[in-house]
Amino acid sequence: MNDLPTVSYRHLLHLLGPHGLFEHAELTTPRVEHGYCTDDNARLLVLTAQHADQPEAARLSRVALDVVLASVAPDGRCANRLDHTGAWVDQPTTDDCWGRALWALGTAAAKHPDPAVRAEASRGFALAGAQTARSPRTMAFATLGAVEIAAVESGQGHAQRLMRQTQSTIGPVPSGAWTWPEPRLAYANAALAEALIAAGTATHSAWDVDRGLRMLGWLLERETRSGHLSLTPAGGAGPGDSGPGFDQQPIEAAALADACTRALTVTGDARWADGVTAAARWFTGDNDAGVPMFDADSCGGYDGLHRDGVNLNQGAESTLAFLTTIERAAALVRA
Repeated sequence: MNDLPTVSYRHLLHLLGPHGLFEHAELTTPRVEHGYCTDDNARLLVLTAQHADQPEAARLSRVALDVVLASVAPDGRCANRLDHTGAWVDQPTTDDCWGRALWALGTAAAKHPDPAVRAEASRGFALAGAQTARSPRTMAFATLGAVEIAAVESGQGHAQRLMRQTQSTIGPVPSGAWTWPEPRLAYANAALAEALIAAGTATHSAWDVDRGLRMLGWLLERETRSGHLSLTPAGGAGPGDSGPGFDQQPIEAAALADACTRALTVTGDARWADGVTAAARWFTGDNDAGVPMFDADSCGGYDGLHRDGVNLNQGAESTLAFLTTIERAAALVRA
């Protein structure tokens, strides 16, 4: 794929406020009154920690790390929401924000080029990693960070525990027409498959790798229609639902690109490279509405794909999903 958009952090810098990355935007203008969230700043850290040898990414990763570390309570749970003044307005939990915080901290501890950042992220992971969650999806997010830090720090005992708990929590993958461990697809679906592939590789469990690959292959086939991605909509999908469904969210494409990248690394099978390319093409217009899902001028990602067009607002989650997916596809081209 040689027609990829140019990756730029321009819109992310535009969304940057005094206390982190603003969550929402009206078109390109930050919705200051909606404040900030740990979820998006954790996503920002996952993206920028791996490219922090670049000045803009280094700046964004530092801001994101500060937000994520501040979200972690003394018992390891995480708060998610800050108002526009930077004050926390919710109580710490082990919901998705906790899982994404661990994903971000593990990634930064393993991959950030600044040793001071790596050390801070490692301490944060050790604190938050003492907790656990019941949700398979939350645990999958946490495991993606655990795999990263376990690869570089043998003393992170929580990382091994989180991986094994996730392998158990996701549960068996049925055979047949519905090759998925949940009764319905929800959001960031491919993250569950990626977590099994990653944890199975790290713990030398071929059974878990196989489970993850079967899930991912089934999901990629289900979400492909007429040669392009037709993503699970925001309302989810069950065995009796037929597509296309709307409102499709960029986070689905990004999760699929991440998981296919992981599967390609583990197996070398070109099928997974095709999955990454399809996710990038979903953003460039090869989707159910035939329209681009990004703004070439701002370098922001649009918030949702509808039957008759797009939600033109360019929030943090959508922009990060767009940039992550394009970077995944660009890495394939470089390789």
